[in-house]
Amino acid sequence: MTISITTFLSPNFLILADSSDGTSSIIWLFPILAALIGWVTNYLAIKMLFHPREEVKVLGITLQGVFPKRQKQLALKLGTLVSEELLSMEQITEKIREHATSDETMDAIGKRIEMTIREKLVHAFPMLSMFLSDDMVEKVTNLFRKELKDFLSQSVDELSTKLENNLDISEVVREKVEGFSSDKVEDLLFNLMKKEFKFIEVAGAVLGFAIGCVQVALTFSL
Repeated sequence: MTISITTFLSPNFLILADSSDGTSSIIWLFPILAALIGWVTNYLAIKMLFHPREEVKVLGITLQGVFPKRQKQLALKLGTLVSEELLSMEQITEKIREHATSDETMDAIGKRIEMTIREKLVHAFPMLSMFLSDDMVEKVTNLFRKELKDFLSQSVDELSTKLENNLDISEVVREKVEGFSSDKVEDLLFNLMKKEFKFIEVAGAVLGFAIGCVQVALTFSL
């Protein structure tokens, strides 16, 4: 019986086939083995994004997960991305200005003023009920509403200026991300990209299975 090398399952995986009967029963395992290798390889690649969390030296080579090793760079880049592309301090203060004196806000304030006049003020000074007509209540409410709107507008402008000068979103995000533990980073990214990571694992198995099927076809064609 003569034995020859028919083909390979992967660059480092050679299978011997019996040339006397044309093939070997192990050849039919090629797709399954290739799928297993593809899945395990991608699974380990994903795990190595986060592990080992601390530097480990193996045969003089320093090993550490990609994210733990580059967490500071990730924090810096993420902070810059958020402040420049996603959410700037100017956008936040603009929204504050917009909502602080909006019609909806002022309507709510007007209703609260009117309720205070009709219930609490009259309760505190019962004699006022003799002089407070609906028309007078409306005039007082509108007066306070106008004054409060001017006050809110001025206060919000001052607050917004202080926020823009003193609050650096980029720095806040950087400090927050940099302060995350490795476990926290892993949990966040896995929750965010769980489906994508699973797809990568399955894709490795499917691709490996396809390569194994091609291997079987090439073996029988020889």
